[in-house]
Amino acid sequence: MSRIAYVNGRYIPHADAAVHVEDRGYQFADGVYEVVLVYHGAMVDEIPHLDRLDRSLGELRIAAPMSRPALRSVMRELLRRNRIGTGLIYMQVTRGVARRDHPFPKHARPALVLTAKRIALPAAATIENGVKVISIRDIRWERCDIKTVALLPNVLGKQQAKEAGAYEAWQVDDDGLVTEGTSTNAWIVTREGELVTRSANAAILNGITRLTLLKLAEREKLKFVERSFTVDEAKQAREAFISSATSFVTPVTQIDDVVIGNGKAGSVGLGLRQAYLDYAAGEGRTS
Repeated sequence: MSRIAYVNGRYIPHADAAVHVEDRGYQFADGVYEVVLVYHGAMVDEIPHLDRLDRSLGELRIAAPMSRPALRSVMRELLRRNRIGTGLIYMQVTRGVARRDHPFPKHARPALVLTAKRIALPAAATIENGVKVISIRDIRWERCDIKTVALLPNVLGKQQAKEAGAYEAWQVDDDGLVTEGTSTNAWIVTREGELVTRSANAAILNGITRLTLLKLAEREKLKFVERSFTVDEAKQAREAFISSATSFVTPVTQIDDVVIGNGKAGSVGLGLRQAYLDYAAGEGRTS
């Protein structure tokens, strides 16, 4: 069965999906996006993702392309047509099509594209052994809290990680503090057992999975704090891991050339991963 996409009111074969050459997302990266996890046939944290989509649109002064009930209906139809069990829904809204000019066009209509795809969960050995991250300079703009499609610095960082044989790159600001990964939030567990992740401000995207993990950590009575940490502190940590809608909780066992802990996934990260999977299969689902 071929994949189906949704483009500006039409369900069409994925291979034929296209937008106009003067769509402002293509010309200016003038748009936002969201990625929603689908787990065992149901969306996870759907409403928080849609809330963040609305926030991003508001920050860029882009009108919503349709009502929320209509968008939720499109999302479900897309899942049905693509027969997604475990996978992702990607949705993107741009300011629309207009003659190429920097100021906002007066009469452009927001453009909406949705796609869906299946994903495979990582092997147990991958989680047990963890992944490597590298540290790189953060060269992004000053509004990383908006989930825009302007991801070129992230692309360059991810490519740098790939060429270094790493899974992810942690971006580091001018003060030597880790902001976040190129597509993930960053976490450490100190030698004293404190769970640490950077506080949500304009320097990072406030991940929906991140927010869920904070809720789960509180429920599990873990000691945690939202604060910045340096690369050196991370390298001396007992554990480290990354989180996102696609990586869930993935242990980090090497940062640059330094092995973290005993080189295997730690108990806090593994516990939070299982707690998240239980959440995704239960209370986090929407039908």
